[in-house]
Amino acid sequence: MIDILPIHTQRTTASRLATLDADHLEFGKLFSDHMFVVDYRDGEWQDAQIVPYGDMTVSPANSALHYGQAIFEGMKAYHQTDGGVALFRPLDNWARLNSSAERMCMPTIPEELFMQGLSELIRLDAAWVPDAPGCALYIRPFMFATDGFIGVRPSDSYRFIIFTCPVGLYFNKPLRVRFEQKYVRSAEGGAGYAKNAGNYGAAMYPTKLAQLEGYNQLIWTDASEHRFVEESGTMNAIFVIDGRVVTPALSTSILDGVTRRSVLQLARDMGMVVEERKVSSVEVMDALAAGRLEEAFGAGTAATIAPIATIGYEGQDYDLPVPGPNAFSKRVAAALEAIRNGQAADSHGWMVRV
Repeated sequence: MIDILPIHTQRTTASRLATLDADHLEFGKLFSDHMFVVDYRDGEWQDAQIVPYGDMTVSPANSALHYGQAIFEGMKAYHQTDGGVALFRPLDNWARLNSSAERMCMPTIPEELFMQGLSELIRLDAAWVPDAPGCALYIRPFMFATDGFIGVRPSDSYRFIIFTCPVGLYFNKPLRVRFEQKYVRSAEGGAGYAKNAGNYGAAMYPTKLAQLEGYNQLIWTDASEHRFVEESGTMNAIFVIDGRVVTPALSTSILDGVTRRSVLQLARDMGMVVEERKVSSVEVMDALAAGRLEEAFGAGTAATIAPIATIGYEGQDYDLPVPGPNAFSKRVAAALEAIRNGQAADSHGWMVRV
């Protein structure tokens, strides 16, 4: 336990809430009025504050810009049917943020500080939580090094910030993806399980090449053989084969997705067999050819449940069956939505009221 830091709050004098149009939200382009900021220096977190969302000044020698000490999380707050606001599994995101921090030689955030800053921020900007179907308040906690120093070593100082933005659907139609069999997102023993900025920067060029070919995302494969499925862009990859929910087992090169965990738990609740194991591209394509691949989808905080319509493999495109009304991806998406907005019982204690 730590002593709770007092959080100084400076309210904005120029709210942009009037610009919020829940029917026309572009993901990640409209930001709420305030952000939570706390600095780490002299070995401790200090100067916690909530201030108007806005730009900040950093040194040109900022070590995060030069050496990549930057991590982040993605989570959401949901409008409840009773008019309140609740967070979805925030402690899972807190724990994963700290796992990323340890991997990147950064200080961890105490649970009390994380939850206090997050809760006060969401309460202050509660009016920004959209109540339209499929919408939520996306929450971006992140940390970066702040030393103005040119030298390859961990920074001595850091800044942790949480800002938010109202969002709609990340993808509005089923996806075209292809297996990546040349470039590597991460390797065993690397930092692929951490949400550090460099993982995403390195993935942009291969993803851009795929997008130029008409695909939305890549399905990344392992670094040594390009044989086994890892994850898909901003999502974990999940397949339904012969009525079983199959997904790659976690490793140091695969992100431990909070939505992934939730989907697998709900699958078990529904009585389905769940297999977390190595999944090869050959197995997926053979199952598709034999009519045993019932559906494939991505699962992530931003994407939620994103059905896959087409998979590219060795230069050819293969269409997947169109999921029927009783498809697992549709049932689990509906179950998640009902839990998140308070329409269904939260039997696993995932929701935290603000």
